[in-house]
Amino acid sequence: MAAAGALVTLPGMTHPELAPATLAVTAGRPARTGGAPVNPGVVLSSTYVSQGPPRPDEAMYARYDAPTWHPFEEALGALEGCPLPALVLGSGMAAVDAVFSLVPPGGRVLVPRHAYQVTLVLARELAQRSGLRVEAVDIADTDAVVAALPGADLLWAESPTNPMLEVADLPALTAAAHEAGALVAVDSTFATPLGQRPLSFGADVVVHSVTKALAGHSDVVLGATVTADPALRDRLQAYRTTHGAIAGPWEVWLALRGLRTLALRVERAQHNAGILAARLAEHPDVVEVRYPGLPSDPGHERAARLLDGFGSIVGVRPRGGADAADAVVAAVRLWVPATSLGGVESMLERRRRFATESPTVPEDLLRLSVGVEDVEDLWRDLDAALRAGTAQRS
Repeated sequence: MAAAGALVTLPGMTHPELAPATLAVTAGRPARTGGAPVNPGVVLSSTYVSQGPPRPDEAMYARYDAPTWHPFEEALGALEGCPLPALVLGSGMAAVDAVFSLVPPGGRVLVPRHAYQVTLVLARELAQRSGLRVEAVDIADTDAVVAALPGADLLWAESPTNPMLEVADLPALTAAAHEAGALVAVDSTFATPLGQRPLSFGADVVVHSVTKALAGHSDVVLGATVTADPALRDRLQAYRTTHGAIAGPWEVWLALRGLRTLALRVERAQHNAGILAARLAEHPDVVEVRYPGLPSDPGHERAARLLDGFGSIVGVRPRGGADAADAVVAAVRLWVPATSLGGVESMLERRRRFATESPTVPEDLLRLSVGVEDVEDLWRDLDAALRAGTAQRS
C-alpha cells in the first residue's frame, strides 16, 4: 500500500519529522514548561473580558472562537499534513454545508452517486432552494468524472464511498478538476488521515465527520474541515461564525482525547475487518462482499496504490435479499444495530432502510463498521446470525 503522505514537521523538536501515529498523540499539547499540564484543559465560558477595539488574537465571544477548539484543530491539521489548523464545527453536516457555501449561487456541483445519504439530501435541497445545479457521477469512473467536469464549480468526492466502498483516483480527479477551474472537496471520513491525506493529492478541502473514527467512542457529534488555502479557511471560518455551526467545548475535548488513540483503534479495527471480509467472501450465506482489501474487490488495485490501509468498513449482501439482511441485524447479539460507524464497538445496519439512500445501493446491503473487539467473538456472532437469518428465508 502507498504511504498516506510524508512525515510531518513539528516545530521545536530535535527530531521534527513524525509519523502520523505519533502526531495523533503529540500534536495539540500545551507548552512544555515546569508545572504545566500534559493535557489541555476545558474552558467553559461563553464570553471573555474584552476592552477597546477587538484584536485578532483576543478571545471575545465563543461563537467566534474558543480556546478549547485550538488543540484539536492543531492536531487534526497536523495529521492531514496541513500548515494551517483545521476548523472544528458542530457536526459533520455543518462541515459539509460550509463547503457547499463556497459554491456561487446557481453554481454546478458534481457529487458521487453513492455518498453519505444526508450529503445527497442537502445537495438536492440546495438545488431547490438556491438554484445549485447538482450532477451525480460514478466517482470510481475517472473518465466519466473528467468528462463531466467542464463548467463545474465544485467536485465533491468521497473515497472510499459510503456505503459502496468505491475508491476514487483522487490525484487524477483533482488535477482534472483544477484544470477545469473547479474546487475539490473530499469527505475522508472512512479513510481517516491515517489512511489518506487528500491535500497531498491536490484537494482544496478535506471534510471529516469527527463523530466517527476521529473521536472514536460514539459519544460526540462534531465535524471538521481542513484546507491549506488561507482564503478558503477564512471563508469557512466566516460561515461557522455567521451560521452558528459551532462546537461545544466538552465535545471537542472528548474528540481530542479520542484522537490520541486513533492509530491503535484503526490498526485493530482494520485488522479485524480484513479477517472478517476474507471469511465472509467464503461464507455460503453471503452473495457479495465489498471491501477494498480483498483482491477481488473492484477498488482493490486503486486502494492498494493510494491508501495506507483498507479501513474498517465492510459491505455484505446475505443470501435471501433484504428480508434476510433484516433478519441478520435482528439476530446479532454482540454487534450493535446502529447507524453510525467508526466507534470502538462493532455496528451494522441495512442501508436501504433509509428512504433517502441512493436507489442504486442494493436493498440487501449491510454496512458493517468493524470495531476493536476480539475478532473471533465478532465472527462467531456474525456467522451465527447469517446462518439463522438466511435459514428463515429459505
